[in-house]
Amino acid sequence: MALILHAHPLSSFCHKALVALYELDLPFELRMVDFGDQASAEAFRALWPMARMPVLEDTGRGAVVPESSILIEYLQIHHPGAATLIPQDPDLALEVRARDRFFDLSVQVPMQKIVNDRIRPANAKDPHGLAEARAHLTTALDIVERDMEGRAWAAGEAFSMADCAAAPAMFYADKVMPLAPQRPNAAAYLERLKARPSYARTLSEAEPYMHFFPTA
Repeated sequence: MALILHAHPLSSFCHKALVALYELDLPFELRMVDFGDQASAEAFRALWPMARMPVLEDTGRGAVVPESSILIEYLQIHHPGAATLIPQDPDLALEVRARDRFFDLSVQVPMQKIVNDRIRPANAKDPHGLAEARAHLTTALDIVERDMEGRAWAAGEAFSMADCAAAPAMFYADKVMPLAPQRPNAAAYLERLKARPSYARTLSEAEPYMHFFPTA
């Protein structure tokens, strides 16, 4: 198969890529990366030495594409499908890209810091870093609450790359800093994302691994 997604079903950035692939309705092979398995880890590092998921391998074009946002841009250019995730209008496209980066950097990053602190041993906790991450995530979610008033999707009425980024960001953020009842617009947006067939499918595929998510 021409398209191979190297990913793990629990990874938030892999969720973003999967949502895009399902929205585009493109055939692909999901090749799961297991860092606990030496052969799997070595094969992935040979493909992409930075060893960060997801990575798209396009065997038909001889391309290896890391980073979820670039991966989605690549698909839209070289494998246009059933949806347009980045508008042709330059101003709308700029808004989509800006919100995509917001969800990746301002929601996902502090959320991941909180999760990482949960899995650290007791003698390696980072109270200062944890407090900083919580403050950053609080501000970001307040922005989402403000911006989603009267909006269906992150960049307006059309589902876009920004929503591909928002789906896992909001899903996992809700697990570390519950949205309801303080942020009803953000909570309603998350419910729309979870009901979207592309993300509902992604979450269903991730369900067997969800018990690995640290709850506290």
